[in-house]
Amino acid sequence: MIRCIIIEDQPPAQRVLQKFIGDMENMELKVTFADALKAMEFLKSENIDLIFLDIHLPKISGIDFLKTISDAPPVILTTAFSDYALESYELNVVDYLLKPFSFERFVKAVNKVPVNKSEKLAKKSVVGTKSNPEMLFIKSGYEHLKIQVSDILYIQSESDYTEIFTSHKKYLTSHSLRHWLQTLDDGLFVQTHKSFIVNTVNITKVSGNRIYFDSDTYVPIGRAYKEVFVERYLR
Repeated sequence: MIRCIIIEDQPPAQRVLQKFIGDMENMELKVTFADALKAMEFLKSENIDLIFLDIHLPKISGIDFLKTISDAPPVILTTAFSDYALESYELNVVDYLLKPFSFERFVKAVNKVPVNKSEKLAKKSVVGTKSNPEMLFIKSGYEHLKIQVSDILYIQSESDYTEIFTSHKKYLTSHSLRHWLQTLDDGLFVQTHKSFIVNTVNITKVSGNRIYFDSDTYVPIGRAYKEVFVERYLR
């Protein structure tokens, strides 16, 4: 889970970021600030994985704010002006979003955020190691069922639950899609639609806006996720 904050003084821009973050299964918005000084106090006591930071802010600019904090979490700058692009990259920001930006561009920026080390370790402990076959125990009704991770084709979100599909069976679970994004290896499993995660190992072909596992089994690629998927796996 990417825990993030917004530092932005314009309500319309705040709402756009809040909407985009809310559409991401692996992101959690902790709080929105209208100025950087209040955010500075918050960061002294809270651990955050990502900051969405506007450059033109009251009291202190986003650039000056970055220069004053040590050991800052990853930052994605948001601004209506391109003049600061070079200076921002000198401050090692993750990306630079030029307003107005699309959801696709937002997703591309978020995918550049480094994965937290502790999160990687947690994933390994759940999935397994080379000496222990990769598997999951999932709670389905009153039972705990073992699933080989390599057998999973895709996971589909259905309202308040998810279904895990393998080549021979499907499993109904009470976990959210967000849970599986946190649990499964993000090197193998990728979200391709608001309602789908796929196991890239078992993909047989990609045609148009569909990902196939065999001639009759496929899932859609959502418009917002297609650019990232193509860039990561098809080039």
